[in-house]
Amino acid sequence: MITKKSSVLTFAEKCKSILASNWQGNLYTIKADAVGSKEDIHTSKVKYFLNKGKPYIWVPEGEQHNVNAIIDERGSFTVSSAFRGPLMHLLKALKKPPARVALVGDIAHIKDERAKAAGESLRESISEEAVIETSYSVSQMLSSSVARSGDLNVILQGIEKYCVYKFNPRSCMYIDSTGSIHEVQLENFLKAKADPLSLYSMSVIDGINRSETRRRALALFCITFLNLNAKDAFIVSLDRKGLDVLGKVSSDGSGEYQWKELRFTFSEEMNGIECFCQKLIEMEDEAVKSLQRCTGIH
Repeated sequence: MITKKSSVLTFAEKCKSILASNWQGNLYTIKADAVGSKEDIHTSKVKYFLNKGKPYIWVPEGEQHNVNAIIDERGSFTVSSAFRGPLMHLLKALKKPPARVALVGDIAHIKDERAKAAGESLRESISEEAVIETSYSVSQMLSSSVARSGDLNVILQGIEKYCVYKFNPRSCMYIDSTGSIHEVQLENFLKAKADPLSLYSMSVIDGINRSETRRRALALFCITFLNLNAKDAFIVSLDRKGLDVLGKVSSDGSGEYQWKELRFTFSEEMNGIECFCQKLIEMEDEAVKSLQRCTGIH
């Protein structure tokens, strides 16, 4: 199951995958009445959709951003890996902020047919997600508390009017959980593709972490595949190449347990969330059988 080759996403791929996994970000624009060096910034949380590698942002009609963008199109946009439930509380206690993406660029107001086309692309994406989420292996692991489709559907219902913007980045940075900043070459960012599992990663991560049974399985992964004694574990991220786990492990036999970041790498890349969920079930079975062989318990 584990291979020795390096098998992690590039920073550019991580940025695209975070953008694809979330649907809410913080938009920053320069206030229309800001002059000189003051350039006061207006910020708010907005809904967006990653389309053809770029964020398309829906801003409510009455928002200050719409006035600001008429005067000055410069802006920035930040999106974090969104954690919920028990994992969020643990990371706060450990003072580990989620990884995030920071883009600096220009927001271009799109209207009429182009705005309508963006909405149709969003509608198609939501429909495709709904079909895959009904798969048995996927539905077992999804969290009901992550409402990506429901939140984005609000945009399409016409209850509130929005202005649609395309964010054209000029620079990109990836900030990891330690606060270290990694500059990503714009060319690499634009060429990179989001991981095929990213659309469903937030819901699957939350679903697994809310299940005591699946968390016990993650602890067994540490014992079976990494030879580490673990008493608890949470999944932090997943992609086609593997999964990252935060495990409470004892590696020196002292009996003292500490939280440690661990990586499980697949021997083959997963081409979709259904393959990933099926792989996780196979790993769970393998870990249980390994424990039974070692303990003689069946």
